[in-house]
Amino acid sequence: MATYSRRSSRIQPTERSSAESITNKTRSFTDGIWLIFFTIFLIGLLCFLGYCVFYGDIFRTLNGYDNCGYVCGKPNNFPGSQRSNQDCRDYNKIEERYHIMVTNDGSKEIDKLCVSDCSKYNGYKPVFNRCIQNRTGKVVNNLFSRTGLKNFFSEVSEDFQLCWQEMCYLCLISLGCSLTILVLFRYVIGVVVWVVLLGSIAASITGTVILWTMWRNSKMENDNTTLGLTDIEFRKTNTYFAFAILASIATLVISLIIIVMRKRIKLVVQLFKESGKAVAAMPVLLFQPILTFLCLGAVLFLWCYFSLWIESSGVLVEKRQLVYYYEKDGWMRFARWYNFFGMLWMTQFVIGCQHMVIAGAVSIWYFNRNKSEVRLSAMQSAGNLIRYHLGSIALGSFIVALVQFLRVILKAIEKYLGKRQGKCVNCALKFCQCCLYCFEKILKYLSRNAYIEVAINGYPFCKAGRQAFKLLSSNVLRVAAINSVGDFVLFLGKALVVVATVLIGIKLLQFKDEIHHMWVPVTLSGLFAYFIAHCFISTYEMTIDTIFLCFCEDCEQNDGAEKPYYMSRGLMEFVENSKRTLENSEKRCESQRRTTDIATVSGKIV
Repeated sequence: MATYSRRSSRIQPTERSSAESITNKTRSFTDGIWLIFFTIFLIGLLCFLGYCVFYGDIFRTLNGYDNCGYVCGKPNNFPGSQRSNQDCRDYNKIEERYHIMVTNDGSKEIDKLCVSDCSKYNGYKPVFNRCIQNRTGKVVNNLFSRTGLKNFFSEVSEDFQLCWQEMCYLCLISLGCSLTILVLFRYVIGVVVWVVLLGSIAASITGTVILWTMWRNSKMENDNTTLGLTDIEFRKTNTYFAFAILASIATLVISLIIIVMRKRIKLVVQLFKESGKAVAAMPVLLFQPILTFLCLGAVLFLWCYFSLWIESSGVLVEKRQLVYYYEKDGWMRFARWYNFFGMLWMTQFVIGCQHMVIAGAVSIWYFNRNKSEVRLSAMQSAGNLIRYHLGSIALGSFIVALVQFLRVILKAIEKYLGKRQGKCVNCALKFCQCCLYCFEKILKYLSRNAYIEVAINGYPFCKAGRQAFKLLSSNVLRVAAINSVGDFVLFLGKALVVVATVLIGIKLLQFKDEIHHMWVPVTLSGLFAYFIAHCFISTYEMTIDTIFLCFCEDCEQNDGAEKPYYMSRGLMEFVENSKRTLENSEKRCESQRRTTDIATVSGKIV
């Protein structure tokens, strides 16, 4: 909105209402064809699963089956068949033995037998309903327990019973450390960032000085040696010299980068502050990664369950005389890869939904004049996702999952070729793997920024990707500062939480002499600490990226005069016309104060 002044024809900016936001524009359903394709894909997965269930039995995979095709641990009935029925409920374990077939060119074959107890056979141990030959007993005993792998799990169970309270305390400590890190990011992030940067420079300079000192001392010792220099001493001196030169170059590069990007580093600090304000206004965002983790757990569980059914499917055929196995047809083998790609696609889909919800909530908060009124932006963002943008998530997740699937196929080809591949083929496969890995990282980064643009403007995925690439390419130095300094600070935050939790855990458990394996609860506590820290800090990371793109959109669509900025005064310092913007903002505030004073005086006079 704008009003004309009687003294001047220039348009003066006025405050817009909170409802007039970029994110409140009319939205439409985006990339609907991909949502339909995703639905058809899932229906196809269920069809393949039904086919495998019809010709399968999950106990063939869980318990195994013997040479005659009888499943261990259950009654085997073959109605309408000439095969005899066999009750194997008392024989719930399968013993597998390899032997060499002389008539088959030395190939390995497996003899399988259902047994009731593995201990009846020397050198075998039970592992997941299998009797596995204990070929690595010495390694297991040294690594886990003096009494073997079987007693290791019982000893660990006793350890958990003794120290479960301490582990709960460590989880609470990691939660408190994570919240403390967020508070530091919120209020003293400037000090944290500059301490990290100056510490990096100090560490580089110290390392460089130490390396040059070691080279000088080594050179002086060689010069003072009356005997001839050995080849080892000569190589050692040259190694010190090479590392000293590399360290000097690295120190110079790091120092120049920090000096050149010092203004952009200030932008990183300000983005951290704005992110802290957004998270404080919408604390429900901190629990979004927990919901994502539960959804990812459900996806992995379903994939494992479907895989068990697919692996158990097959038609009983005779491999050789009196030896049977369940042979898979082409559809069953295809179902393996189909199910695996479905897992990759669903995983990326769930992660994309998290990115979209956080980006939508933060963009609603950013493009709102009165940010104190923002309360249910996360619910509004989730509603926009479900109603309009599931197709865009399906497209973005499909592209990333396809590249991951190609990497798996290349790895399978490399394993299949094995020793038969030459050096050229091996080098080509490694090069393709490296290219696909880099391409996957780039796609993930671009997809995440495309989701932010979809959440802000309601664009389709491809248009959002082009807009995000345009904004990122026009702010290369700012992006470099955020991705280097910002990500490094966030990584240090996660590492600090894990290290603090592990050290406290060691101090808490060192006085418990009854614990057999102290490293097990300490390691699990460290993993829990990393998960908790990642849940909080990953939300912070996505919030920073969203605010940065919102800042770029704000700079592109508004000018601070006729079209006022949505950004805070702290971010206005990084706009090219910041002085004019701040002057107009101060004049506008002064004009509003004068208008309020005149109205107050007029009211008193009346």
